[in-house]
Amino acid sequence: MLAPLTFSNLNFFKAGVPFLLREPLKKAAATAAKDVLAVKKGEQALIITNPQKDVLAISAAMYDAVLAEGGRPALIIQNEKDQIDFAEPAVIAAFAAKPEIVISLSSKKLGKDKNGVKNPYPYGNVSFDHIFHLLQYGEKSCRAFWSPGVTLESFCRTVRLDYAALRSSCKRAAEILTAAESVTVKAPGGTDIKIGVLGRIAKQDDGAFSFMGSGGNLPAGEAFISPQNGTSNGVIAFDGSITLNSGDILIRKPIICTVKDGFAVKIEGGSEAGLLRDAIKAAEASAFSMEKDGLLPKGKGAVYAKNASNIGELGIGLNVKARITGNMLEDEKAFKTCHFAIGHNYDEDAPSLIHLDGLVRLPTITAFTSSGEEIIIEKEGVLQ
Repeated sequence: MLAPLTFSNLNFFKAGVPFLLREPLKKAAATAAKDVLAVKKGEQALIITNPQKDVLAISAAMYDAVLAEGGRPALIIQNEKDQIDFAEPAVIAAFAAKPEIVISLSSKKLGKDKNGVKNPYPYGNVSFDHIFHLLQYGEKSCRAFWSPGVTLESFCRTVRLDYAALRSSCKRAAEILTAAESVTVKAPGGTDIKIGVLGRIAKQDDGAFSFMGSGGNLPAGEAFISPQNGTSNGVIAFDGSITLNSGDILIRKPIICTVKDGFAVKIEGGSEAGLLRDAIKAAEASAFSMEKDGLLPKGKGAVYAKNASNIGELGIGLNVKARITGNMLEDEKAFKTCHFAIGHNYDEDAPSLIHLDGLVRLPTITAFTSSGEEIIIEKEGVLQ
């Protein structure tokens, strides 16, 4: 039998990766395969990417790293997908092979599942509009990491770190959020908001993706929770960076969102605020259009449109190697920040076509339990 061919020896790979990053990339990919995913011999690994240089190079390195651990990688390249685009049918079909490992390295997004949006996959008391989410969160038949918008420099710098320390920080923050009845966030930029979280279970993106059903971003490093629907009230002043339909941007003039009963009802600021309003309007219009075209079940267009302005997430950045760069994948993990998402939530009870993360600098985050206990998670961005 011929020895498996690796990408690292091919000229196109060498041409796509600067010389000084070749060894760091190899080591970061090895860390992801061995320490994060714990790839086992014979396991199928589905790697999905785009032709853009950085994500393609990282995908090739991950292919080699999975192969080195005895796994069976398969690499699929599709055109770049945006917030409301559909994945290629061949990509969706590949999930039917039930890979034990899924790696999504997209320049923007993996892409929506056209069949799943039209006819959601039922599982127990919930349903999923993407087959990947069904396998990941429902059946728990795979483990994964996904890195939308990742760059070579960021991947090499932020993936190799002290995961024991990261997991400890994420666990503590997630436990406090899960035990809370409500959480307040205040920050110097003007954020002053209260969200209800009673009954919600916080999640940890801590790089511990070695068991079925586990998964998250690389770089890893956040604890996050979906607010109870209809409970968020106050003001969010986004003053770091934000995700828009056209991509991630650094915010020059704060975007001030007035939130009432779980929804952003007013968005003020400079040109960035206008772009956010446009992104929400586009998602609302697309929801109705998709229902009209039969891509959403009857009556779901209004639900998806309404949730385009939903407050779907509060996350706390905990990766000591991450910094604010204008790339949300890394920015939302940066120390001394938190982020809120507008749109879809992680409890699958507020579906939307968008999930737009926005950063808040130097937050003071306080959790309140039903017994009246007050626990400060961060004070002006510093963990307590």
